[in-house]
Amino acid sequence: MLWLSLLFGSLVGVSLALTGGGGALFAVPMLVYGMGIPVREAVSVSLVSVGVTALAGFLGKWRKGEAEVRTGLLFAVAGMLGAPLGSWIAGRMPESLLMMMFAALMLLIAGTMWRTGTKSALSSHVCVPVEASERKSLDDMHDGPTCQRDPQGQLVLSSRCVRLLLLVGVVAGVLSGMFGIGGGFLIVPALMLFSGMSMTQAVGTSLLVISLVSASAITSQLWSGLRIPGDVTGFFVIGGVSGLWMGQKIAHRLSSSVLLRAFSVVILLVAVFVILKNLRG
Repeated sequence: MLWLSLLFGSLVGVSLALTGGGGALFAVPMLVYGMGIPVREAVSVSLVSVGVTALAGFLGKWRKGEAEVRTGLLFAVAGMLGAPLGSWIAGRMPESLLMMMFAALMLLIAGTMWRTGTKSALSSHVCVPVEASERKSLDDMHDGPTCQRDPQGQLVLSSRCVRLLLLVGVVAGVLSGMFGIGGGFLIVPALMLFSGMSMTQAVGTSLLVISLVSASAITSQLWSGLRIPGDVTGFFVIGGVSGLWMGQKIAHRLSSSVLLRAFSVVILLVAVFVILKNLRG
């Protein structure tokens, strides 16, 4: 069975490299239905493997200048506060209900990914450049973009912008704690829309957030006494890092719109499978 951990981990690693987090949605269903691991243990294995793999991916992106650390840390702080809450909620829910909620979330994400992928570009960014002379009045604005960038391309952290990014970070953290996902499916489009990042920059920044939020979630689970199977987790991590390396080799050769549409179809199929498995008892 350990070879399955390597295989499944590599699939998660490839998807993390290509999308910045969307493929982490596959980890829990593969562990539960492919290897027969209990749901809550599967969530923990997913958090460890996704977190370590994301950290490795971020370091590679950071060395290439393809990540914004300041913006990522802002997201991560909020997510690290939300992750323990998500773990607490999941611990008080029946496993079947948890998986059905997970499937519903996957359907929502698949639809969002497909709509984003069918656009030629995210042309309606909420974030736009702003001149330095205008920056002093950002916090008093009631109309216009929530987040803006200065002429050098740095994100202007007005109070409105910070509140928005923190809110998205908290939501991503709660979902991470509940379902063992990194939240990249939410973080990447949020970074692109609200902070005006390119897909490449958003993926790199998302990997930083995922690694920190996953660490927060797994710490809260260990604190509560949850057992994590070391052998399965270790092989899953090895597979994840290997898959990450493979995914990074092909990431720049594929269109982001094609990637998003392809992953949306796969996520949809996995969600339908999870629903059918739970309806059959």
